[in-house]
Amino acid sequence: MKLSQILAFLPLFLFLQNNAFGIAITYDGFECLNATNANDVTLNTNSLVQSKFEVIENSQEGIYRLTLTGGIPRILDTSNNVCIDSVTAIGYSGIPAVEGLPRRLTSIDATGYFNGRELLIVVSSMVTDLSAKNVPFLPFSTSQVFAITHTLIFDFDSQASVFHLKKLIRNQGLTHTSESTNLIFPFFETILPSFNDAARDRPKILTPSTPLQYRLE
Repeated sequence: MKLSQILAFLPLFLFLQNNAFGIAITYDGFECLNATNANDVTLNTNSLVQSKFEVIENSQEGIYRLTLTGGIPRILDTSNNVCIDSVTAIGYSGIPAVEGLPRRLTSIDATGYFNGRELLIVVSSMVTDLSAKNVPFLPFSTSQVFAITHTLIFDFDSQASVFHLKKLIRNQGLTHTSESTNLIFPFFETILPSFNDAARDRPKILTPSTPLQYRLE
């Protein structure tokens, strides 16, 4: 790292070490028109949204607890469009006895690691299609539940006080229970740790085709 970069980074580093609360990085864009299709980056031009990661705890040694609001940019290697996924990136939560049906969250926790040059953020969410049913004389089936993890890798530009998103790794898993006619095993449980486009595929490693900058605030 050049001396000028070190000097520019030093105030931020000292502030993070002593009082990280309120530090945030933000990216403004349009919400994704198709909320749940990870391969659709069509923009909803009627809905501006801000992706925001804010520090809520300094866990020391470069590790920070964050909160995410707004969502995460949805990118494809085959398109220049970038929309913000405000649904699957944050997900659902619900305890039946307390909250009833799972409900969409407005924010979710994340974890970040910053070494002064690169920032790594990991966000995990749970999404349901709320399709559970128990209708007499019809087969029993639970909702499909998707476990989704986003890993964002940034380069820090100390001169401009921005973080450049250089890689986005996305993985989606699936869990689902359905009725079986087998007397020994009355239920089928489907568990797929990776189910992005097909069963047992691999996590997607995506690279923005246009510069994508998060502002330091």
